[in-house]
Amino acid sequence: MKKLLNLIFFVFIIFNFSEKLFASEEKIKIGLLLPLSGQNQDIGKSVLRSVNLAINKIDDPILEIYPKNNFDNPGDNVKAAQELYNQGIRIFIGPIFDKNIKNLKKFSDAIFITFSNKNKNNQKNLIYAGVNATSQIATIKKFLTDNDIKETICLIPEGDFKEEITKGISQTKINLKKVYFYDTKPTEITKRIEKITRYDVRKQNLLDEIKRVENSDDPNKKKKIKNLEKRDTLGKLGFDSVIISDFDESLKSVITSLIYTDVSTKKVYFITLNQWFDESLLKEDSSKNIYFPSINKKNYDNFSNLYFKKFNSYPNQISFLSYDLVGLVYYLTKKNNLEDIDKIFNKTNVFKGKTGIFEIKNKKISHVLNFYKVENGKFIKIF
Repeated sequence: MKKLLNLIFFVFIIFNFSEKLFASEEKIKIGLLLPLSGQNQDIGKSVLRSVNLAINKIDDPILEIYPKNNFDNPGDNVKAAQELYNQGIRIFIGPIFDKNIKNLKKFSDAIFITFSNKNKNNQKNLIYAGVNATSQIATIKKFLTDNDIKETICLIPEGDFKEEITKGISQTKINLKKVYFYDTKPTEITKRIEKITRYDVRKQNLLDEIKRVENSDDPNKKKKIKNLEKRDTLGKLGFDSVIISDFDESLKSVITSLIYTDVSTKKVYFITLNQWFDESLLKEDSSKNIYFPSINKKNYDNFSNLYFKKFNSYPNQISFLSYDLVGLVYYLTKKNNLEDIDKIFNKTNVFKGKTGIFEIKNKKISHVLNFYKVENGKFIKIF
């Protein structure tokens, strides 16, 4: 009887071991929802190429990728998702653009990792993997704290990203002196910056001081007047740093307007959001000494060079993120053995990728970013 019980126990152990071994070898199937034709096909194809690079790097036969053209519209995106879903796929990377997430709620037992940098939580099967405003502002907050910068104002353009930035400010609890909103039309930007910086008041202060010195009995008044005339304004700004939540030409217009109103990087810190190492910033005199949070530049350059050697072209920023997302999904599913897809992204996990560190919790992804400065025609890493 004792031998029989031992035999049953042995068979039980072998059975469970075999079952776990089989589970660990279960195929990890990832669906890709991409625009492989149309206006944004170049982005879609770049993402697909980057995913292939990731697969080759991981080099595990249990990982299978199923790309599908979503034609960059919500209707075809759902059709593509349905076809892959019918093949048993429950984890999707994509869609790329926020406009195509509509009607994905029907796939309640699936997970869609979108590239969007929105920070929403209104759809349970959606995970936003883009470098969102909250992650960026958290990095800026660290820089301000590390450098004891306490009088920061924030400039936010009116537009679609306004809500995300204000949400990021609220969630990070960054200490700001004041938040200002502005119209992105070039003619309106200058007017708004003049008001924010009290340019007219400071200009008048200078004229009043020159007049006062002229009418004084100061024996050194000629020298003082000469020095005053070299200035554009007179008086305190009321802030020691400014966060400009903008990009491209609009960002440059704001910077130019600040300099025009006698606010320079010698007086205050100019900080902006993730610029993806925009090379044009290195060529602009007005962009010198600009600070911004971003992904790891060294890894980004290495990836770009690898991509170029393979495909004779450079990748876009989204495709760099896709390279990491394949690794992230592979890591989480291997760790959890695909037991419950919903739980995989609910647990607290940390994943170190090429873009930097991913923190996953409650179906949200946040990025631990680096911080850079534009200086002497280079991007200098601060931390």
